[in-house]
Amino acid sequence: MKFLVIGSNSFSGASFISHLLEAGHDVIGISRSPEPHSAYLPYRWTDPEPVSFQFHQLDLNTDLDAICDLFNDCKPECVVNFAAQGMVGESWLSPEDWYQTNVVAQVKLHDQLRRMTFLERYVHVSTPEVYGSTQSWTREHLHFSPSSPYAVSRAACDLHLMSFFHAYAFPVIFTRAANVYGPGQQLYRIIPRAIIAAVTDETLDLHGGGHSERCFIHIDDVAAATELITLEGTPGETYHISNSDPVSIRRLVEIIANRYDLTLEQLATETEDRLGKDDSYLLDSTKLQEELDWKPESTLESGIQSVMDWAEQHLPFLSTEPRSYQHRK
Repeated sequence: MKFLVIGSNSFSGASFISHLLEAGHDVIGISRSPEPHSAYLPYRWTDPEPVSFQFHQLDLNTDLDAICDLFNDCKPECVVNFAAQGMVGESWLSPEDWYQTNVVAQVKLHDQLRRMTFLERYVHVSTPEVYGSTQSWTREHLHFSPSSPYAVSRAACDLHLMSFFHAYAFPVIFTRAANVYGPGQQLYRIIPRAIIAAVTDETLDLHGGGHSERCFIHIDDVAAATELITLEGTPGETYHISNSDPVSIRRLVEIIANRYDLTLEQLATETEDRLGKDDSYLLDSTKLQEELDWKPESTLESGIQSVMDWAEQHLPFLSTEPRSYQHRK
């Protein structure tokens, strides 16, 4: 199969490309920025120049015509879209940037894609943020309660795509994964940030004392699930990609601290909570497990070790990288 991955420089996008190449697929990647340092590109770790992959630097906000030309030239059967303006807290500062990228640019793209008859599968990588805070295990649904500009923008795009599914039979399938992590993740995310802080003798902020709970899932499990959903999922449906082992952020940081013979207090400092942060995301992945015979393979312990190994391998470069999110319009 020929895949086109939008948002190929993102953590999840780059990791998914690596998974696809290992499975023997041809892959085209597009992203608004140049390819970053190879430490962030898993598909270049074993083969610096994979012959089944080509990259194009194109921006959804400014290069729609060029993107459509690429689609028409390459005619990919499968498109997986990871592209989105992320981050909850920062979305309050300039919400118009989030709506522009996550809604307006996406709607323009989808209105072109629906006319391309060669497109068989379109997977839209969404987020559990659309549900708001989930206090119990949540199955897939469209009853959204977003609590930040970021979440509102993602919910709006999901609803727009469902309207295209009903009106045009647009072959969209949604995925929602909670707290994905793994080697190659940007350092502003909690697991790599805590590891880098531990090995460089720094401290990190523990927002709200770290009492919110999350179900962390390794990127390898997410990539395998995403390929399976793309090839075998049902258009118009949503699939949760998650495990069933919630852990508090506080406990997670403590586990990482202990790996480096540190206490929680030595590694982290408690700070005020972020505006609009949800207490928990508890995603029920029964549908994915039963319909497509998927299950997560990685444990939190083995997954953390994989990030530690990656961080230590690339430490000379990573130690110079910013630890906070760098916003781009």
